Amino acid sequence: MPGSPDHPALTTVTVPDTELASAATQLVRDTTDDLIYHHSRRVYYFGGLQGRNGGLSFDPELLYVAAMFHDLGLNEEYRASGRRFEVDSADEARRFLRSHGVPEDGIRRVWTAIALHTTPGIPSFMEPEVALVTAGVEYDVLGIGYDDISDADRAAIVALHPRPDFKRRILRAFTEGIEPKPATTFGNVKADVLERYVPGFERGNFVDTILDSAWPE
Repeated sequence: MPGSPDHPALTTVTVPDTELASAATQLVRDTTDDLIYHHSRRVYYFGGLQGRNGGLSFDPELLYVAAMFHDLGLNEEYRASGRRFEVDSADEARRFLRSHGVPEDGIRRVWTAIALHTTPGIPSFMEPEVALVTAGVEYDVLGIGYDDISDADRAAIVALHPRPDFKRRILRAFTEGIEPKPATTFGNVKADVLERYVPGFERGNFVDTILDSAWPE
Protein backbone atom coordinates (compact mmCIF):
# COMPACT_ATOMS: atom_id res chain seq x y z
CA MET A 1 0.00 0.00 0.00
CA PRO A 2 1.19 3.59 -0.51
CA GLY A 3 3.46 4.71 2.28
CA SER A 4 4.51 1.17 3.17
CA PRO A 5 8.27 0.41 3.19
CA ASP A 6 7.42 -2.44 0.82
CA HIS A 7 6.02 -0.12 -1.82
CA PRO A 8 8.11 -0.22 -5.04
CA ALA A 9 8.95 3.49 -4.87
CA LEU A 10 10.48 3.01 -1.43
CA THR A 11 12.37 -0.17 -2.28
CA THR A 12 13.72 1.02 -5.63
CA VAL A 13 15.09 4.11 -3.92
CA THR A 14 16.00 3.72 -0.26
CA VAL A 15 17.74 6.03 2.19
CA PRO A 16 21.28 4.66 2.59
CA ASP A 17 21.72 2.74 5.82
CA THR A 18 25.09 4.32 6.61
CA GLU A 19 26.62 6.38 9.38
CA LEU A 20 27.06 9.31 6.99
CA ALA A 21 23.40 9.32 5.93
CA SER A 22 22.23 8.95 9.53
CA ALA A 23 24.40 11.88 10.60
CA ALA A 24 23.05 14.01 7.74
CA THR A 25 19.47 13.15 8.70
CA GLN A 26 20.08 14.05 12.33
CA LEU A 27 21.79 17.34 11.49
CA VAL A 28 18.99 18.48 9.20
CA ARG A 29 16.32 17.28 11.64
CA ASP A 30 17.98 19.28 14.42
CA THR A 31 18.52 22.49 12.46
CA THR A 32 15.45 22.87 10.21
CA ASP A 33 11.70 22.67 10.58
CA ASP A 34 9.35 19.98 9.30
CA LEU A 35 8.79 21.88 6.05
CA ILE A 36 12.43 21.75 4.96
CA TYR A 37 13.05 18.28 6.37
CA HIS A 38 10.16 16.63 4.54
CA HIS A 39 10.83 18.61 1.36
CA SER A 40 14.48 17.54 1.38
CA ARG A 41 13.58 13.89 1.85
CA ARG A 42 11.07 14.08 -0.99
CA VAL A 43 13.74 15.66 -3.21
CA TYR A 44 15.92 12.62 -2.54
CA TYR A 45 13.14 10.14 -3.32
CA PHE A 46 11.83 11.98 -6.37
CA GLY A 47 15.32 12.62 -7.75
CA GLY A 48 16.45 9.07 -7.08
CA LEU A 49 13.32 7.58 -8.61
CA GLN A 50 13.77 9.66 -11.74
CA GLY A 51 17.37 8.50 -11.88
CA ARG A 52 16.35 4.84 -11.58
CA ASN A 53 13.58 5.28 -14.15
CA GLY A 54 16.08 6.90 -16.52
CA GLY A 55 18.73 4.23 -16.04
CA LEU A 56 21.24 6.61 -14.40
CA SER A 57 23.97 5.30 -12.14
CA PHE A 58 24.41 7.49 -9.08
CA ASP A 59 25.85 7.32 -5.58
CA PRO A 60 22.80 7.19 -3.25
CA GLU A 61 24.81 8.47 -0.29
CA LEU A 62 26.04 11.56 -2.12
CA LEU A 63 22.60 12.22 -3.60
CA TYR A 64 21.06 11.90 -0.16
CA VAL A 65 23.43 14.36 1.50
CA ALA A 66 23.01 16.85 -1.34
CA ALA A 67 19.22 16.61 -1.15
CA MET A 68 19.17 16.95 2.63
CA PHE A 69 21.46 19.99 2.71
CA HIS A 70 20.21 21.84 -0.36
CA ASP A 71 18.01 24.35 1.52
CA LEU A 72 19.99 24.62 4.75
CA GLY A 73 21.18 28.09 3.74
CA LEU A 74 17.64 29.43 4.21
CA ASN A 75 18.13 29.12 7.97
CA GLU A 76 18.22 32.32 10.00
CA GLU A 77 21.93 32.10 10.84
CA TYR A 78 22.84 32.60 7.17
CA ARG A 79 20.61 35.58 6.42
CA ALA A 80 23.38 38.11 7.04
CA SER A 81 26.01 36.21 5.03
CA GLY A 82 25.62 38.33 1.90
CA ARG A 83 25.93 35.18 -0.21
CA ARG A 84 23.39 33.19 -2.17
CA PHE A 85 21.62 30.73 0.08
CA GLU A 86 22.60 27.96 -2.34
CA VAL A 87 26.28 28.67 -1.64
CA ASP A 88 25.73 28.73 2.12
CA SER A 89 23.94 25.38 1.81
CA ALA A 90 26.70 23.92 -0.35
CA ASP A 91 29.45 25.11 1.99
CA GLU A 92 27.72 23.52 4.98
CA ALA A 93 27.51 20.23 3.09
CA ARG A 94 31.19 20.47 2.21
CA ARG A 95 32.15 21.03 5.85
CA PHE A 96 29.98 18.11 6.90
CA LEU A 97 31.43 15.75 4.29
CA ARG A 98 35.02 16.72 5.03
CA SER A 99 34.44 16.09 8.72
CA HIS A 100 33.41 12.54 7.76
CA GLY A 101 36.41 11.91 5.51
CA VAL A 102 34.54 11.81 2.20
CA PRO A 103 36.89 12.02 -0.85
CA GLU A 104 37.13 15.41 -2.55
CA ASP A 105 35.54 14.27 -5.80
CA GLY A 106 32.38 13.29 -3.95
CA ILE A 107 32.42 16.56 -2.03
CA ARG A 108 32.75 18.48 -5.30
CA ARG A 109 29.72 16.71 -6.75
CA VAL A 110 27.60 17.43 -3.69
CA TRP A 111 28.71 21.08 -3.55
CA THR A 112 27.92 21.55 -7.24
CA ALA A 113 24.56 19.80 -6.97
CA ILE A 114 23.46 22.12 -4.20
CA ALA A 115 24.94 25.32 -5.64
CA LEU A 116 23.24 24.79 -9.01
CA HIS A 117 19.86 23.48 -7.90
CA THR A 118 18.11 26.77 -8.76
CA THR A 119 20.00 27.26 -12.05
CA PRO A 120 17.90 25.57 -14.74
CA GLY A 121 19.35 24.28 -17.98
CA ILE A 122 22.80 23.26 -16.69
CA PRO A 123 22.59 20.47 -14.05
CA SER A 124 21.00 17.96 -16.42
CA PHE A 125 24.25 17.92 -18.44
CA MET A 126 26.43 17.17 -15.41
CA GLU A 127 27.06 14.17 -13.15
CA PRO A 128 23.95 12.21 -12.14
CA GLU A 129 24.04 13.44 -8.52
CA VAL A 130 24.06 17.03 -9.76
CA ALA A 131 21.30 16.42 -12.29
CA LEU A 132 19.08 14.50 -9.89
CA VAL A 133 19.08 17.02 -7.05
CA THR A 134 17.75 19.61 -9.48
CA ALA A 135 15.32 17.07 -10.94
CA GLY A 136 14.01 16.28 -7.45
CA VAL A 137 13.68 19.96 -6.55
CA GLU A 138 11.95 20.80 -9.81
CA TYR A 139 9.57 17.88 -9.32
CA ASP A 140 8.62 18.73 -5.75
CA VAL A 141 8.50 22.53 -6.06
CA LEU A 142 7.53 23.14 -9.69
CA GLY A 143 5.84 19.91 -10.70
CA ILE A 144 8.14 19.50 -13.71
CA GLY A 145 7.76 15.99 -15.11
CA TYR A 146 4.84 15.34 -12.76
CA ASP A 147 3.50 12.43 -14.80
CA ASP A 148 6.92 10.81 -15.17
CA ILE A 149 6.39 9.25 -11.73
CA SER A 150 3.36 7.03 -11.25
CA ASP A 151 0.45 8.09 -9.08
CA ALA A 152 1.13 5.17 -6.74
CA ASP A 153 4.82 5.99 -6.34
CA ARG A 154 4.09 9.66 -5.78
CA ALA A 155 1.44 8.83 -3.19
CA ALA A 156 3.81 6.51 -1.33
CA ILE A 157 6.48 9.19 -1.05
CA VAL A 158 4.03 11.90 0.00
CA ALA A 159 2.47 9.57 2.57
CA LEU A 160 5.93 9.11 4.10
CA HIS A 161 6.77 12.82 3.85
CA PRO A 162 3.58 14.90 3.67
CA ARG A 163 3.34 18.31 2.03
CA PRO A 164 0.44 20.19 3.68
CA ASP A 165 -0.02 23.65 2.12
CA PHE A 166 3.47 23.19 0.69
CA LYS A 167 3.31 25.73 -2.13
CA ARG A 168 2.58 28.67 0.17
CA ARG A 169 4.83 27.48 2.96
CA ILE A 170 7.89 26.97 0.76
CA LEU A 171 7.38 30.38 -0.85
CA ARG A 172 7.25 31.89 2.63
CA ALA A 173 10.47 30.08 3.56
CA PHE A 174 12.18 31.36 0.41
CA THR A 175 11.02 34.90 1.15
CA GLU A 176 12.17 34.87 4.77
CA GLY A 177 15.49 33.28 3.86
CA ILE A 178 16.51 35.71 1.13
CA GLU A 179 14.69 38.98 1.90
CA PRO A 180 17.58 40.19 4.10
CA LYS A 181 20.04 39.81 1.19
CA PRO A 182 18.05 40.78 -1.92
CA ALA A 183 21.13 41.45 -4.07
CA THR A 184 21.84 37.70 -4.08
CA THR A 185 18.79 37.15 -6.30
CA PHE A 186 20.31 39.00 -9.25
CA GLY A 187 20.12 36.78 -12.31
CA ASN A 188 18.33 33.88 -10.62
CA VAL A 189 14.80 32.64 -10.07
CA LYS A 190 14.54 33.82 -6.47
CA ALA A 191 14.13 37.40 -7.70
CA ASP A 192 10.62 36.32 -8.72
CA VAL A 193 9.87 35.46 -5.09
CA LEU A 194 10.93 38.82 -3.71
CA GLU A 195 9.18 40.68 -6.51
CA ARG A 196 5.91 38.96 -5.60
CA TYR A 197 6.13 39.10 -1.80
CA VAL A 198 8.38 42.00 -0.75
CA PRO A 199 6.94 45.49 -1.29
CA GLY A 200 9.43 47.87 -2.87
CA PHE A 201 11.81 45.20 -4.10
CA GLU A 202 13.41 46.07 -7.42
CA ARG A 203 15.17 43.31 -9.29
CA GLY A 204 18.58 43.95 -10.80
CA ASN A 205 18.67 44.38 -14.55
CA PHE A 206 21.49 42.92 -16.61
CA VAL A 207 21.21 45.55 -19.34
CA ASP A 208 21.31 48.41 -16.82
CA THR A 209 24.33 46.83 -15.16
CA ILE A 210 26.17 46.88 -18.49
CA LEU A 211 25.13 50.41 -19.44
CA ASP A 212 25.90 51.79 -15.96
CA SER A 213 29.29 50.13 -15.61
CA ALA A 214 32.47 52.19 -15.04
CA TRP A 215 33.61 51.73 -18.63
CA PRO A 216 33.82 55.21 -20.22
CA GLU A 217 32.32 54.60 -23.66
